[in-house]
Amino acid sequence: MELYISKELRRFNRLLGELNGLYHEAAVRLGLSDSGMSVLYILCEEGGACPLSKLVRQSGTSKQTINSALRKLEGEGMVRLEAAGGRGKTVRLTGEGQALAGRTAARLIRLEDEIFAAWGPEASAEYNQMTQRYLEDFREKSRRFQQEKRPGESGRRGRK
Repeated sequence: MELYISKELRRFNRLLGELNGLYHEAAVRLGLSDSGMSVLYILCEEGGACPLSKLVRQSGTSKQTINSALRKLEGEGMVRLEAAGGRGKTVRLTGEGQALAGRTAARLIRLEDEIFAAWGPEASAEYNQMTQRYLEDFREKSRRFQQEKRPGESGRRGRK
């Protein structure tokens, strides 16, 4: 298959792949799975507790993957799930979970903050602005996939 891929996109994909690899290596070195690190990271950002639905959304990972990570962390006594109005649940770090998050996700957050501090406010703001722009553009343009049929499907998707 021949497909044109711009030099900029190739570089972006290589950088993103390397960055994802570094996050994976960090999680492994700290004794966690990628999804376990993601859960602890988000709980650190949220002050130790977070609605399950928000945690799944912020992780960018499937609900099934996050639930597997939560079952493992819950079995180890690191988090607990609490009822939160209706069918909702809140994920909360336990005392042991807070200690684990401090040794793992919080260290990663401090490392990332060091990088942004070294860049200074202007470069950090520009990076975040461009990342936000890419996210919004990608979100908008990828909506067209919702309108397409999947291979082997009949009928229209996304229309009622």
